[in-house]
Amino acid sequence: MAPVRIALYQPDIAGNTGAILRLAACLGVAVDIIEPAGFDLSDRNLRRAGMDYLEMAALTRHVDFASFELWRRGEQRRLILFSTRAEQAYTNFAFEDADVLMFGRESAGVPDHVHDLADVRVAIPMPGCGRSLNLALAAAMASGEAMRQIG
Repeated sequence: MAPVRIALYQPDIAGNTGAILRLAACLGVAVDIIEPAGFDLSDRNLRRAGMDYLEMAALTRHVDFASFELWRRGEQRRLILFSTRAEQAYTNFAFEDADVLMFGRESAGVPDHVHDLADVRVAIPMPGCGRSLNLALAAAMASGEAMRQIG
């Protein structure tokens, strides 16, 4: 089975998605975008952030969450949701090869039904005074830890 994947639930900001696609191309990680996105996927901000790495990124688009969930279950992949509402730190979780690391919309996270369907919910601890990290930074931290654990 293919390694860890990053899933973006209805991303809002083209620049973040572009940066994540660039990260994924460099790390050899696939990205799933669950539409609708808050921007046109041909957006120039996406291209600027992704630079010339976009053509190298393994990207799959899903028309909605239901189609993504059907695909995921068919592939027998665990859904690991990164959420500010989770209590378990991502560094205290054992990642596996086929995990899908999901990140919600920058503006609103994921709806409750998606939150409830996740196999596991983890958080990136933030002992400082901020309430959330930039999406691309969170995806980089998460995929780096998952890859470190898996080897």
